[in-house]
Amino acid sequence: MAFVVLLDANVLYPAPLRDFLITLATSGLYSAKWTERIYDEWWTRNLVKQWPELKSALSRTRELMDRAVPDCLVTGYESLIEGLALPDPNDRHVLAAAIRCGAQIIVTHNLKDFPADVLDLYGVEAMLPDEFLEYQFGLRPELIIKAAKAQRARLQNPPKTPEEFLERLAAQGLVVTAEKLDDFKELI
Repeated sequence: MAFVVLLDANVLYPAPLRDFLITLATSGLYSAKWTERIYDEWWTRNLVKQWPELKSALSRTRELMDRAVPDCLVTGYESLIEGLALPDPNDRHVLAAAIRCGAQIIVTHNLKDFPADVLDLYGVEAMLPDEFLEYQFGLRPELIIKAAKAQRARLQNPPKTPEEFLERLAAQGLVVTAEKLDDFKELI
């Protein structure tokens, strides 16, 4: 059984990063989780607010995410929120959901909001997306390569060369991941 990873809103917000993480989750390497509240953070409060004309397209994205990753939505975590202490109280729902679903890792850009001394109490670790993917690359490089190939194949408007695709990943903060994939660019 794959280990459980909670994806924070800030890694779901940028489409290229979200697509790569979801594509990798469909490989079975890990079980991706999120909540309706996490959806609300990246979808409603950020994307729809910024680009209201994209609401129907973003609704479709949400449907596709839920369909691609069965059993992704965490529920029943709300009662845990009040008992948690984090530097930013608005992030307690993320830790509560991670605890509820048994996540070993929270993938986030906000490591400062998830201090190790607090997360250790619950057997959870916070990781940057690039660190998480580097670790996955060490475990199953063929699945990372396959996910990169699948994502690049979907980029048709305009299509991306392997080099352009890797530049796009690096621009998302996946610098180490892009460097590692560069050795396999003929496969992606």
